[in-house]
Amino acid sequence: MDPDLDPELIRFLREELGHELPAGGPWSFTGPLWIWKGKAADGKPSPMNWHFLTITGDVADGIRAGAPGRSAAWGSVYVKVRLGGTLWATSVFPSKEAGGYLLPIKAAVRKKEGVGEGDVVTVEFSL
Repeated sequence: MDPDLDPELIRFLREELGHELPAGGPWSFTGPLWIWKGKAADGKPSPMNWHFLTITGDVADGIRAGAPGRSAAWGSVYVKVRLGGTLWATSVFPSKEAGGYLLPIKAAVRKKEGVGEGDVVTVEFSL
């Protein structure tokens, strides 16, 4: 498939005509940012926390299909991501609970783009 196709057109082709999402992307996904707060070894709350976007559905299926040969530790998959005007390389991590992947959004990106917990963001990414 042409990588410049609109994400909604890609979804239509997959669902209505039986064509698959392009393995490797590019994809677009919209959802809310949420925070994971860790615990220290003594069980007390840790000052460390991470902001994530949970990626599910057809886009998660596309990542899964394109992951062989592109994965690393804990089943993570290397991706190139754009949020607003910021482009960076990171990994998405599989989430059994969500049935998809967790995309960490680092502090420098959140600060530059002015987003935080609960904000609904759209990211574009590829493997």
